[in-house]
Amino acid sequence: QVQLQESGPGLVKPSQTLSLTCTVSGGSITTSYYYWSWIRQPPGKGLEWMGTIAYDGSTYYSPSLKSHTSISRDTSKNQFSLQLSSVTPEDTAVYYCARAGPSGNPTGDFGSWGQGTQVTVSS
Repeated sequence: QVQLQESGPGLVKPSQTLSLTCTVSGGSITTSYYYWSWIRQPPGKGLEWMGTIAYDGSTYYSPSLKSHTSISRDTSKNQFSLQLSSVTPEDTAVYYCARAGPSGNPTGDFGSWGQGTQVTVSS
């Protein structure tokens, strides 16, 4: 059974770049037709899909976040990462990594989730 674990700093200053890593075990991030995403949930709000990196390295981003979001991967470590630049306090949220596939919506039907990590943007 695949397991996902988020890691990264819990506190980021405004205007800096938020960087998180998702370490995957029990399955390879290069296995065909699986898609690996970042989702966040600000306090008191719903889940927001941020972006996805596919098994073949293709990336897809939320239009509202695309200008300052980047998702990459390290296949040797079986990890994928999120970078969110120029953060503001509105980027404070619990950040999740998740997997979708091999069928269904690759950016919406998540069958496996990490436990989530709280990131606070504050000076």
